[in-house]
Amino acid sequence: MTDSAPPNGLALIEAEMARQHDDALRSLDAQPLAETIAAAARRTGRLVLLGMGGSHMTNRAVEGLYRAAGLDATTEPLSEALSATLPDRARVTLIASQSGDSGEVTQYLRRPAGLEIRFGLTLNPAGGLAQALPSLVGAGGPEAAYAATRSITVSLALHATVLAELGVSLAPLRAVLASPPDPDVTPALAALTGVSTVVFTARGPLVGLAEVAALGGLELARMPALGLEGGQFRHGPLELLSPSVGVIILRAAGEPSDDWDGESAPLRASGAPLVVLDASGRPPIPGAITVSLAAHSGLAALAACALPLQRLLVGLAVARIHGVGEPLRSNKVTR
Repeated sequence: MTDSAPPNGLALIEAEMARQHDDALRSLDAQPLAETIAAAARRTGRLVLLGMGGSHMTNRAVEGLYRAAGLDATTEPLSEALSATLPDRARVTLIASQSGDSGEVTQYLRRPAGLEIRFGLTLNPAGGLAQALPSLVGAGGPEAAYAATRSITVSLALHATVLAELGVSLAPLRAVLASPPDPDVTPALAALTGVSTVVFTARGPLVGLAEVAALGGLELARMPALGLEGGQFRHGPLELLSPSVGVIILRAAGEPSDDWDGESAPLRASGAPLVVLDASGRPPIPGAITVSLAAHSGLAALAACALPLQRLLVGLAVARIHGVGEPLRSNKVTR
C-alpha cells in the first residue's frame, strides 16, 4: 500500500480499534438525552431494544443489565419486530444502528409509533435514525471498517449513559476505558491453529459479546462460528466438538451459574482446543489456555474483554485468508 492508496480492510479495522476507547469515554460525557430515556423507561416499566447484526448483539449484552436495574427489558432483531409486530402498548423502544441507515431501520420508522416512545442509538448524526428520532450519538462518527469493533465499544458506552440514570455506577467502566487491558493473545492463537470452526460461549452479559465474536469469525475469518449461551451449549451442541473445533469461553466475575470447571470435562475429552478470556477472578479452568484479565463484572467486564477478543478475531482471520476486512458479498450498510 502506497501513501496515496486507500487503506485496506485490515488497516481500517486497526484504526477503529485504536480509537475506540477514547471515543467511548467521550460518549459517556455527552448524552443529556440519557436522562429522558431512563425517565420514560421507568414510567412505562418496559424497554424494547432493537437492532441488526452487531447492534442487536450489543443490545443482547446489556439486556440483563437493564433488567437488573428494574426494567422489563427485551431484545429483538429489527427484522423480527417487523415480521411479528408487538402489541401497541406503552413502552420505550431503543433502536440501535451504527449507521442509522439500514433497510430494517428505514422500514420500522415508516410504521406508526402508536403508544411506543421511540429513541435511537447510533454513531452517525447524519443518518436516517438520528434525523428521525431523538438519539444517543456516539463520538467519532460512523465506523469505517467493515467488521464491528469501535461501534461495539461506543454503543456499550451509550447504553451505559442510560444505565447510569437508572442507578448503575460507571466508575468501573470508566477505569477500564481509560486503561484498557491488552494482554498477549499469541498463546491462544497458537492453540487455535488449524481449527476449522470456533464456538464462543459465555454467561450473563458476556453472552452478547460471544455472539458479536461469532459474527466477527464469520465476517473476518470466513469460518463457521457459533455464539452460544453457556447453558445452551450443554444441551446438544457438545456433539459438535472435535480437535478441529476451537472453544473460546468468555468469563466474568459474579456469575452465579459459572460452573465451567465441571463443564470443561467433555471439552477436554473431545480434544477441542479450549481458550478462556478470563475476567472472573477465579482459578483457571483446567486444560485451558487462559488469557488473564483483572476481575470485572457487568459493563466493565464487557469493555475489558472487547479488545483482547478483537485481537483474537483479527489474528484468526490473518492466519486464514487474504484481504481481511474486505468483504466479498456484503456491504457495510445493508439497505
